[in-house]
Amino acid sequence: MTPGLTIGPIHYFWAAEKKRDFYARIADEAPVDTVYLGEVICSKRQPFFDQHLPEVAERLSRAGKRVVFSGLAEVMLKRERKACAELAGQNELEIEVNNAAALFHLPPGRRHRIGPFMMVYNGETLAHLAERGATHVTVPVEMPATSVAGMAQRAAALGVGLEVQVFGRAGLATSARCYHARAYGRTKDNCQFVCEEHSDGLPLDTRDGEAFLRVNGIQTLSHSYVNLFAEVPAMAEIGVTDLRLLPQDTDMVAVASVFDDIRNARIDTTEAEARFDEIPIEAPFSNGFWYGEAGHRRIEANARPLA
Repeated sequence: MTPGLTIGPIHYFWAAEKKRDFYARIADEAPVDTVYLGEVICSKRQPFFDQHLPEVAERLSRAGKRVVFSGLAEVMLKRERKACAELAGQNELEIEVNNAAALFHLPPGRRHRIGPFMMVYNGETLAHLAERGATHVTVPVEMPATSVAGMAQRAAALGVGLEVQVFGRAGLATSARCYHARAYGRTKDNCQFVCEEHSDGLPLDTRDGEAFLRVNGIQTLSHSYVNLFAEVPAMAEIGVTDLRLLPQDTDMVAVASVFDDIRNARIDTTEAEARFDEIPIEAPFSNGFWYGEAGHRRIEANARPLA
């Protein structure tokens, strides 16, 4: 089985025009099957792009992409609870739930997807969510291959899709506090949207000056980009149904093209690595989580082409 290729929701606070241009390129040029839209990190950012969502969704749909609306990862305020209710109440497109608060508004059996922020780590949880109407689950980025294999087997038995993030910074944590605002001596309520100044996250170094993490509003991210291009054949073999690319401030069309060629066995991992070397990416690549190691590590894969 050839896995599907998806573009996850944008985690960063990009200007509306930049987002519109990004999705226009994805619609016209990217060989992906599904695109997730919506703000997942900070509800304060939502008003800046929500008005453009119908237009963007319609353009992506015209281009043959499946569109899924993603919900917030953190729900604390009244406006965030309202956003959850509105997400659950729309019936035009599929939805991805990233916080259990949204499940409260879904009637039993209403079809929906479960995002990585829901932290589905085992088959029992997956089965429980499937009973409530979940048709597709994206596992947390830190899940190792051995665990994903077990999850994929259970998902197949339940008729549920299983998605794995294969590219982009690893989301490590979210917090009630806004680290981005605090770094500039501001409060969360008076952040002045400083996160917009860092389109690929605010670098966080160690005291020795070594690159360590990235900060994105309330979210902590890895410094490295997870890149599991060499592991795609193994994922297909164990039953992973979809490969998620998280948008980063680089040429995501080029990234998607490499993964598309790998999943369809048009290139081998050596050629894929050479093509990644041509894409302007400053961050190092990592794949440690997949092998049950420290996430920032890059381990040479014993890869083989898709049959």
